[in-house]
Amino acid sequence: MTMHNHDMPPGALVLLILRVLRSESLHGYAIAQRIHTLSSDALRVEEGSLYPALQKILLKGWVTATWGTSETSRKVRFYKLTRSGMKQLEAEASQYDRKTKAIQAILRTA
Repeated sequence: MTMHNHDMPPGALVLLILRVLRSESLHGYAIAQRIHTLSSDALRVEEGSLYPALQKILLKGWVTATWGTSETSRKVRFYKLTRSGMKQLEAEASQYDRKTKAIQAILRTA
């Protein structure tokens, strides 16, 4: 099953990007690949949604970006989680967890 960004619950893409960047700095394509791999190929992030989301979190100060060279010798931007981004990740993960539990409770009892 392929789930595109527009199939994800609101806020999920930013949450996943921040979580993936918690471990290490990555460039955009590597972020998309990591999400795809860690989701056992269930989630696929398209360029058209990834880069606007990265720009949004860059402007909010949740990540920084520096130019570098990819494994394929292409010039790319590497994104790194900031201290503010780590706090945002914790807040968003907590909120997402609460909402998911609430939805599960309704599905079990309704």
